[in-house]
Amino acid sequence: MKINKYVEISTLDREAKKDYIDRHSAFLQCESSAKKGEKFKVKVIVGDKYLHPDDFDHYIAWVQLWDGEKMLAQTNFTAGAFGNAPSHTEVDFYVVPNRKMKLTATAFCTKHGLWHSEEQVVELS
Repeated sequence: MKINKYVEISTLDREAKKDYIDRHSAFLQCESSAKKGEKFKVKVIVGDKYLHPDDFDHYIAWVQLWDGEKMLAQTNFTAGAFGNAPSHTEVDFYVVPNRKMKLTATAFCTKHGLWHSEEQVVELS
């Protein structure tokens, strides 16, 4: 299976390509440091500027949070979970770190496959 990664859309010429890449890409939102042993929030949003469809044959089926090669959490969706309207899929994950983390997110589109975020390092304090 091909794994797709985000490309800085400002470097692309065609609007259709920007739309395609942006609406499928997973983006991490979290602090760059966490306290060891305390609950830590990580938000994953699929799409930044463009909305993703929520059709019976084209939707985000799941979002995963990874620390290196270890999957920490997964949320599954069914077609119509967002009212059959285009939207940004958003998931808040809460983890309790015990060491430095190298976080990534993965999202799976039923029509366009697997999309992988950029890595975000979270230091412990």
